[in-house]
Amino acid sequence: MLVADSTIIRAAEIHDAAAINEIYNHYVQNTVVTFDVEEWNLARREQWLAEFNTARKPYHLLVAEGAGRIIGFAYNAQFRAREAYQNSTETTIYLAADSTGRGLGARLYAELFARLKAADLHRAYAVIALPNPHSLAFHRRFGFRQIGILTEVGYKFGGYVDTAWLEKALK
Repeated sequence: MLVADSTIIRAAEIHDAAAINEIYNHYVQNTVVTFDVEEWNLARREQWLAEFNTARKPYHLLVAEGAGRIIGFAYNAQFRAREAYQNSTETTIYLAADSTGRGLGARLYAELFARLKAADLHRAYAVIALPNPHSLAFHRRFGFRQIGILTEVGYKFGGYVDTAWLEKALK
């Protein structure tokens, strides 16, 4: 657990599902950051969260808690379902809309990558909807490098969206 500026970063627990969902659904409704087009309901979120608390090693789901509420979350998950990808992971981070620009994302990602050091993982990947210069710069600060762009791979809010694919060596 990491404590900084009265913000606690810890492993997510099942009772965090509603707050995580609220943060995530904001991005579903208002941005192309996620390609989900329908909000997640609480039952789906609870099931998703429960998977992190079972045998999902080396995967982590962390939350940032400040002022008595969840203000962000970050996680790593299986990159692809096929077994040959088992040493690769995808990382993701979301912050409450009113909690950006204060260094919280950096603290969350730092804790996530500290936990990944002990994992038997070789590469981390991030997929970023474009344009998003802030997210690209953020990931570069953590050692990610852009390895490609998929053009018009998503369609949301009446338009096509490109994604940048980023990679980070973990070992």
